[in-house]
Amino acid sequence: MRSVTRLVVIGLIGLLGCGIPPGIPADPASPVTTVYRIKAGDHSSNHSKLSYTAKTTLSFTVTFDSSAIYTSKTAENQYDINKLYGFSDCGVQHNKASARFGWSWRENALHIHAYCYRNGERITQDLGTVALNQPTDCQLSIIGGNYVFTFQGKETVIARGCTTVKSNKRYRLYPYFGGDEVAPHTITIAITEKN
Repeated sequence: MRSVTRLVVIGLIGLLGCGIPPGIPADPASPVTTVYRIKAGDHSSNHSKLSYTAKTTLSFTVTFDSSAIYTSKTAENQYDINKLYGFSDCGVQHNKASARFGWSWRENALHIHAYCYRNGERITQDLGTVALNQPTDCQLSIIGGNYVFTFQGKETVIARGCTTVKSNKRYRLYPYFGGDEVAPHTITIAITEKN
């Protein structure tokens, strides 16, 4: 009888120790925030593992902190666009076909950009500015032969280089600093992807 009681107590203690690991929401449908860090001297963030997606819409909230403020070593590089979040397209490498949001710090403001490659040609468009430490909603959709960037309630349409919408060959594109220069200090970007 004592052995059975001990086993029951040990089992209950074991169950109490079971829980949801940190960073994973109790509700699997809840969004998860990933904090991306680009270390000083690097281009890529700490989360740049290849991940394929069949999604045609990428909807997320991004928050930049004061680490997004930087001064380039070469003045003209201040206008380079850092990459934020998006995906490759058309079954080819992202420097041939892709769409993502980009960002840059210039003129004392954090600018958000549409940043695409269509048949190897880079196409960019300034979408507006965001405040630091302020969650900002972004959405990128593939609709037919177009990318549709939604930022601050405004849609910006950029033509794609292909018309195939359904694909399992797209891979995610994560935060990346540069251009020519590497991150001058550690940069932290929080992204909460919505379902």
